[in-house]
Order: sequence, then structure tokens, then C-alpha cells
Amino acid sequence: QLFKSLVGKRVTVELKNDLCVSGVLQSTDQYLNIKLEQVSVVEPERFPQLLSVKTCFVRGSTIRYVHIPKVHVDTELLQDAARKTAAARS
Repeated sequence: QLFKSLVGKRVTVELKNDLCVSGVLQSTDQYLNIKLEQVSVVEPERFPQLLSVKTCFVRGSTIRYVHIPKVHVDTELLQDAARKTAAARS
């Protein structure tokens, strides 16, 4: 739910191999596979081979973190999800 609400917004994805890419979220699925457009590499000096990449698909199992700008975080959505999870566990 959270990631579906971020479609069309710019996010930064940090991978387990320390690569960070920033781009506009185009789609995501239940496995956290992510498609980004307008991609830019956060540290281009470390990964110059990726400078020409403009669209990428990131497999969910390779993602360490997804950095979301504070203005795009829907706290009500997160609180509702936390309540539902807590209710399901009790």
C-alpha cells in the first residue's frame, strides 16, 4: 500500500551492494520489485558505467532500503497498517 501511493514520486533505492539510485517510481509489486524512470546514480564517481541508465528494474531481494522524502510519507496509512498488524497478532 505504501509503495503504491508513491508511484510518480521520486525515491532513492539503496541496494545491498551499496549502489544507490534515485528515480521516479513507476511500479512496484508484492515482492518489492521496483521500476524506476529518470534514474540517476547517487555516487556517479563510484559507478560511472551506470551514468547512461535512464530506466531500471530493481529486484526486491536486492534492496536494502528505500528512502522516501518526508513530504511523501502518509502517516495515517502507516498507523492504520500498524494497527491492523497488531490486531491480527492478538
